[in-house]
Amino acid sequence: MVRTIQLNKRQEHILQIVKDNGPITGEQIAERLNLTRATLRPDLAILTMAGYLEARPRVGYFYTGKTGSQLLTEKIKKIRVNEYQSIPVVVEESVSVYDAICSMFLEDVGTLFVIDKNGSLVGVLSRKDLLRASIGKRDLDAIPVNIIMTRMPNISICKKDDLLIDVAMKIIEKQIDSVPVIKETENGLEVVGRITKTNMTKALLDLAKDEMI
Repeated sequence: MVRTIQLNKRQEHILQIVKDNGPITGEQIAERLNLTRATLRPDLAILTMAGYLEARPRVGYFYTGKTGSQLLTEKIKKIRVNEYQSIPVVVEESVSVYDAICSMFLEDVGTLFVIDKNGSLVGVLSRKDLLRASIGKRDLDAIPVNIIMTRMPNISICKKDDLLIDVAMKIIEKQIDSVPVIKETENGLEVVGRITKTNMTKALLDLAKDEMI
């Protein structure tokens, strides 16, 4: 479970002062606590960066009225794909199923993105696709991946500026391992990254670390 930021007693006291008296300046808060402005500066910075307080020049501090859970939700909803995307593994559509299987295991990925001769996305290969193709006495060297891949437009895609939470919903709804990050070009869709379940887990862990500081 992701924890919300743990405030110390002085920070909680500052919040209460701002709740009751805001807008209020840093000097006025310091006077009420019988502390110097310099002593309070780190606490005020933490509370402002965490979203509990807002600071306005020549006016003072305001209490935002947001709980730790609300602030965490807002952080999650602001994360963009380009902050967590990883390097994609691509193969050409003429590559054999055998070579694709080798690429998947050598790169240790669950999904391969298939491109045409112009470098544009035309399909996706999952482990299930390759497993199904390898069942039976078929010559895997003679079967190109474009025979077994999932083709456009039946592919979930995203762009670098998309919200990570929206991509997470796609992954869950479609029950897939990853989504290609694409860029539109004159030749089609260029694969510039990928978002996987591992990327999602990293984002969650980073949020947890931030909230526990």
